Amino acid sequence: MMHAPAHRAIFLTGPFPGNGMRVAVKDCFDVAGEVTASGSRALAWREPAPADAEAVARLRAGGCTISGRVTMHELAYGVTGINGWTGTPINPFYPSLVPGGSSSGCAAAVAAGLVDVAIGTDTGGSVRVPAACCGIVGFKPSFGRVSRRGVEPAESSLDCVGPLARTVPAIEQAMAMLCEWTGRATPLAARIGFISGGPADPVIQAALAGAAFRATIETVTLARLGDAQAAGLAIIGRETARAHAALLGSGLLGADVEARLRAASQIDDCDIAEAENVRSLFCAEVDHLLETFDAIVLPTLAGMPVRLHDADNAAAAIAMTAHCRPFNLSGHPAIALPVGEVDGVPVSLQLVGRPGGDEALCALARAIPLFSKGESA
Repeated sequence: MMHAPAHRAIFLTGPFPGNGMRVAVKDCFDVAGEVTASGSRALAWREPAPADAEAVARLRAGGCTISGRVTMHELAYGVTGINGWTGTPINPFYPSLVPGGSSSGCAAAVAAGLVDVAIGTDTGGSVRVPAACCGIVGFKPSFGRVSRRGVEPAESSLDCVGPLARTVPAIEQAMAMLCEWTGRATPLAARIGFISGGPADPVIQAALAGAAFRATIETVTLARLGDAQAAGLAIIGRETARAHAALLGSGLLGADVEARLRAASQIDDCDIAEAENVRSLFCAEVDHLLETFDAIVLPTLAGMPVRLHDADNAAAAIAMTAHCRPFNLSGHPAIALPVGEVDGVPVSLQLVGRPGGDEALCALARAIPLFSKGESA
């Protein structure tokens, strides 16, 4: 693999020809003629991909320039973005914080202005968490909305292809190339169910108050949110352990991923049956709320982003995903929006919408004022 020190361990290979919007592609997408290594030395031996992933092909067909393949948390199995083999991207505006993962290179490239859009994958927050850490926008579409053909792992009941950008219109522009997409006008009014989340609350409430629609905000709860986090961890563990079982003991994996895979290999059928039951109950709970509300709002991160010196604290890292992972379990669309700072740390608002209501959710998101660290500097 080639590395580009000038780009701070973000780009692995590229650029590739094109003349339109500059796009970075996460290393788990097939790019014709390139090795899809998923950020892992253990997969660097593979033959180059014979064809582009469908998402990459669609972006090329839309005239995009593929600016390069970018680094990621190894095997997409981590949320800090730390990668000892490819290198860890520096968080452009918050260098003391992790860039977030697993789509770390995507978020860093967008935040640094190296590309207009990046496409990542989100299995437990892997688009939204790095977007929140780096102060940009990250969108997880409804499950199945964007094709995963040519994306690793080949099978997943949680994973979604989604774009990262600095603005919501850029997200919508990318989505219009990635799938069938019908744009929506900004709504005149919206009813929002707000799940409070501590220090970020005042910043999020101010952003909602400044939205270009009349917002009716009511405080709500999701009683099974914690259960859904645990269920999502069980399912991703089982699916990832099965996908990469052959790599265990190879000596080629990072210590963090090796340890997580070994632990995940102990997840049994009873654990998965229980997790699937939670999935059903949680989906029904979210759908019930969305019969009344146009969207659910909560902080993207359940707490402050992890600092680099705490990146090896696995419990703290996983805790960051507690507001994101449940909506991978349920399959609802969700978008992370940068709306401010608390004590110099980014605050991200997450909007969750109805299944299949991706366009309506983005129209709501488009009307919320965003905080741009770059413009305020």
